[in-house]
Amino acid sequence: MREVMTKSMARNIFYGGSIFFILLFLGLTLHSHAYITGTSTASMPLTDSVARGKRVWEANACINCHTIHGEGAYFAPEVGNVMTRWGVIDNPEDAFQTLKGWIEAQPSGVEGRRQMPRYHFSDEEIRDLANFLIWANKTDLQGWPPNNAG
Repeated sequence: MREVMTKSMARNIFYGGSIFFILLFLGLTLHSHAYITGTSTASMPLTDSVARGKRVWEANACINCHTIHGEGAYFAPEVGNVMTRWGVIDNPEDAFQTLKGWIEAQPSGVEGRRQMPRYHFSDEEIRDLANFLIWANKTDLQGWPPNNAG
């Protein structure tokens, strides 16, 4: 003998399912909020120097040659992790000096090699750019891009 679903049973299923999915949505929303504000680098503070460094990056169209976190052109090296590769991630003064030396040594004059143009940045612009690259280097990319070697 087949049981027939009554209106009362259908209503209970509807309300029960609705409450379940509303609670699920609220739980996932709270989890996402806690992740973003607590454990991820999405809430890393942007100092004035980092913001100015990003403006130097944008004003000089660095992304036309370099990638940062996998975004940009592939003519020149990825710079999202350059401070780790240079070994200066934890020392802003060393990062500044290393970046300044690199910029002032361009173009390298090596025949047949891609050449970076010589930019005439002030020390403050180089320091700000170094701080921006340190900030970018510390961003948790959750494994993206897959070829972002450290």
